Amino acid sequence: GWCRARFIAVDYDENNKLSKVLWVVENIDKEKKKSNQLLYLSETDLMTGIRNRGSGERKINELILQNHEGMFCLLDVDKFKSINDDFGHSVGDKVIIEVANCLKTSFSEKDVVMRLGGDEYAVFAEGITDKEQAVAKIENFFNAIDHMSIPEIGERKIYVSLGATFKMKDDGLDFETIYKNADSCTYMSKKIKGNVYTFYELPDK
Repeated sequence: GWCRARFIAVDYDENNKLSKVLWVVENIDKEKKKSNQLLYLSETDLMTGIRNRGSGERKINELILQNHEGMFCLLDVDKFKSINDDFGHSVGDKVIIEVANCLKTSFSEKDVVMRLGGDEYAVFAEGITDKEQAVAKIENFFNAIDHMSIPEIGERKIYVSLGATFKMKDDGLDFETIYKNADSCTYMSKKIKGNVYTFYELPDK
């Protein structure tokens, strides 16, 4: 369990020097559990159980400042508004939760998986630095999307559009730049029906 220890002054001698102290140890399990719960609530998207936007962005910025490399992805659900319109918001919520579950099972625990809001998500897959590795990760995620089970929508398929870019060591890119690069690729993916990914390509000099 969690404990807090401290000294308490009890008595002083005739020269006003400390002569007696108490060594106090108290159990703070409840306090620690409450603190951990508040931290979890502040960092977690409560609908899906993955990181919320603030927590995810802070963690990715921290990794960038530490010069970690990896793949950054932005994605959202195609025509999500029509899912809410056709089946209701409760079914739309199920879609949001299931997409988050697919992300959790397709990426590792060390990867930063977050919900940006609505039907939008982002991932930073640490250590993924080439397209072959990246494609394998993304296609694993797309396969999970293909096998989602949401009985309320019947035969209707859920598709996502994804944009990806790489953050390499010492490339000088900050979070805002890799976000912008991935976002432009998500926009390109949306032009094609189905689960589609697009990688950011450096412009010709």
